[in-house]
Amino acid sequence: MSGRIYPWGDTRRFNSYSGFFRRTLGGRVQKLSVDAGFSCPNRDGTVAEGGCTFCLNEAFTPSYCTPSKSIRQQIEEGIEFHQARYRTASRYLVYFQAYSNTHAPVERLRTLYGEALAHPDVAGLVVGTRPDCVDDAKLDLLASLARDRYVAVEYGIESVYDDTLRRIHRGHDFACAQRAVEATARRGLHVGAHFILGLPGETDDRLLRGVERINALPLSSVKFHQLQLFRGTAMAAQYDADPSQFRFWTLDEYLDLFVEILRRLRPDLVVERFASEAPPRYHHGPVWGGVRNEQLLALLEKRLALRDTYQGEIFLL
Repeated sequence: MSGRIYPWGDTRRFNSYSGFFRRTLGGRVQKLSVDAGFSCPNRDGTVAEGGCTFCLNEAFTPSYCTPSKSIRQQIEEGIEFHQARYRTASRYLVYFQAYSNTHAPVERLRTLYGEALAHPDVAGLVVGTRPDCVDDAKLDLLASLARDRYVAVEYGIESVYDDTLRRIHRGHDFACAQRAVEATARRGLHVGAHFILGLPGETDDRLLRGVERINALPLSSVKFHQLQLFRGTAMAAQYDADPSQFRFWTLDEYLDLFVEILRRLRPDLVVERFASEAPPRYHHGPVWGGVRNEQLLALLEKRLALRDTYQGEIFLL
């Protein structure tokens, strides 16, 4: 950290998710993932079948999450799980994470979201979904819940380039994502977006140029992950057939790339995360050797300090 106060109101060199919650909710807030049994329109034939080429949802699903349990039971087990690891958290956000969590009739969504918000330790919701899986009625429901609670909608966008979205069998284009983000933002909801760095065909230069498109969206927060290949996915099979399609950074290279992304990123955008980890049993392909998210964060902050740079430095010029 530096002594300078940055545009987001603290001394950290990027607009962090933890800092955002300190400013808005007055303290540490922990996400609790739940699995409400939703499917995905890119799997069940609504949009397509087979899903995205990279997708293996269980690689990011905690052990306590299973749709055979009620939402309340998953929340209770999630609180117990996180209290052992994050003892300072006293309020929780229920993260509807698995698959597309608006892919159901409005009344079912109302029931499930209401069950989560009824828990006394729950401060709000984060609803993960796809841009092609919302409509006015669903967004209006979420906006009504947000009148007295924190509610965020997190869209998997993955790339700002249509040729990449076609290559990964995403099932929607970037214009679809733009429409969904704009419709959500118009209702005053917190809008997040998820992007994967390192998808086939996306060079460093292309990723850096793509930050302009991210900045142009009325987003509140962003989440970036490095590409991870998982066993049994279509992308893993593509890698085995032709590894030359793929580019995997060393950890140092990735940190340098992400510093450049941050320098271009709009300073009001909250950065939820910049990398991800999954259990080794799921991996298929190069990994960084068990470096944990906490270590990655410390390395990023050290790199920003060494270069004496910060989020939005180029954007603000």
